[in-house]
Amino acid sequence: MQRTKTAPPGSGGAQRGERLMWLTHQRVFYAGLLGAAAERTMGGHGVYVSPAGAPPNRLCIGGGAWQTGELLVVPPQVPHRVESAHPLIFNLLIESESVDPARMPAFMQHCGPVDAPAFVRRMRDAHAHLLAASGRGTNFDGFDFDALFFGEPLAPRALDARIRKVIDAINADPAAPTSAEDCAASVHLSFSRFLHLFKQETGMAFRAFRAWKRARSLLRYVRQASTLTDIALDTGYPDSTHFSHSIRQVYGLKPSDILAGSRRLALHDAAGGFRQ
Repeated sequence: MQRTKTAPPGSGGAQRGERLMWLTHQRVFYAGLLGAAAERTMGGHGVYVSPAGAPPNRLCIGGGAWQTGELLVVPPQVPHRVESAHPLIFNLLIESESVDPARMPAFMQHCGPVDAPAFVRRMRDAHAHLLAASGRGTNFDGFDFDALFFGEPLAPRALDARIRKVIDAINADPAAPTSAEDCAASVHLSFSRFLHLFKQETGMAFRAFRAWKRARSLLRYVRQASTLTDIALDTGYPDSTHFSHSIRQVYGLKPSDILAGSRRLALHDAAGGFRQ
């Protein structure tokens, strides 16, 4: 099976009106092109769903055997590849520090294809609802993300107040040159104690968490008319080489391919408004 290529502007495939991304501080919903993605490693709880009538998507976890399913679930920091025979794919990301993993919906506590037809229908219905709202130019700020996709709020993760302070600072400015030493000092912890507590509380090592948040911030720039060098600097990377390498590790795509595949994407950014 050939991987779906990123469609250039003006080509066939998924129509412009079908593609959108809803980006909040703790959630992402993406309905758009998958592109010819290599192995990727995301920092949030990931869900992939195929559109109604489309063939099931394919998933390869860490170089293992390919699996297929309408609903694919991938926990944070798990290397994987996804292939879609349809130009459009639905992808949901839930930030790991924002939810209690033990109290997530049962189907979200797996890795690989999952049989949860009610959720698949809800995700497809949510896409249709958001498309209609986007077509009217409606701001998504009034929508409840979890209620729309899960029917109820996801249980939040209880975090040590000191780790929460560091997380809030990183989320507020992912591009800041924040070191683990500086973060430890800011919450009056030794360096080793901070690293241990951070991983214990979030489930992720500090360096991996910071790298993910920086790469995630690229999503806010996919519709801006900026050069790759400008975006690299704005997102906190020292140069284009580091930027390209880091983004490919996370998304399995070059930054230029991500931007090219987003030219016909309606972006609803909770921090930056609506761009079409």
